[in-house]
Amino acid sequence: MRRQLGSDAGLTARMFLTMFLLAALYLFFLAVLWQAGVSYTGMIIFVGIMLAVQYYFSDRMVLWSMGAREVSPREAPELHALVERLAALADLPKPRVAIVDTPMPNAFATGRNPANAVVAVTTGILERLDPPELEAVLGHELSHIKNRDMTVLTLASFFATVASFIVQNFFYWGGAFGGRDRDERNNTMLVYLVSLVVWLVSYFLIRALSRYREFAADRGSAILTGSPGQLASALVKISSSMARIPDRDLRQAEAFNAFFIIPALNGNSIMELFSTHPSLERRLAYLRKLEREMEDWR
Repeated sequence: MRRQLGSDAGLTARMFLTMFLLAALYLFFLAVLWQAGVSYTGMIIFVGIMLAVQYYFSDRMVLWSMGAREVSPREAPELHALVERLAALADLPKPRVAIVDTPMPNAFATGRNPANAVVAVTTGILERLDPPELEAVLGHELSHIKNRDMTVLTLASFFATVASFIVQNFFYWGGAFGGRDRDERNNTMLVYLVSLVVWLVSYFLIRALSRYREFAADRGSAILTGSPGQLASALVKISSSMARIPDRDLRQAEAFNAFFIIPALNGNSIMELFSTHPSLERRLAYLRKLEREMEDWR
């Protein structure tokens, strides 16, 4: 008996915790700026405007950056049929569908909420996967939409990007943050060090959330399709195909790793602590565990 897909409670709790910790972190950062005598009113206004743009136009920005083209049911009837069926099973409005013309096999979902969501697949993944495997991949992406983790990750990543930008450009802006006497120089260094700590903590919090949301989406796909094995097969095929694509081509898409079902670059030299995704081995082990559990549901 197939279970109904609901929001992942574990993921929801982690999203709330991550956003709470990030909010506390950035309030602390603003307090340090205030204590150091730094005027940050202009920065808050600028960040607020950019955050609004990121929130409302994130789907268009991602699609444009990836070169994705929205397709109609007439252009891709089988793909639309799969998405429509899975959306109905997940109790979601049918998302828009897009295709990226690239040999890199991958898929992603974007959008600020289920009503504005887009599911995109590459021509590479359409060529390599069987229909049941493609359905499992689409189930994974619709689970991201169901869990609303795309919005949380987008907002959290935005603030981490702001902190990173401050760290990278701090000494270039040195004159705006400090003066020539010892106290002002000390304040300048304090603000820089706190900015660095804020960025590092944000980075690892977001990476941890990103890895967990992939497990949650894998579980969602298994529930929607009733077949964890098909997703496992798809992940192996995608990973094997990615390994044959030159690193030069993969680096062009590396900025979108957090959105992909398999990251563009995820070599053994990169510790999982720094990765947006769990290792393939851990995901396959998790799917095998789900398959055993689902046998007990039947």
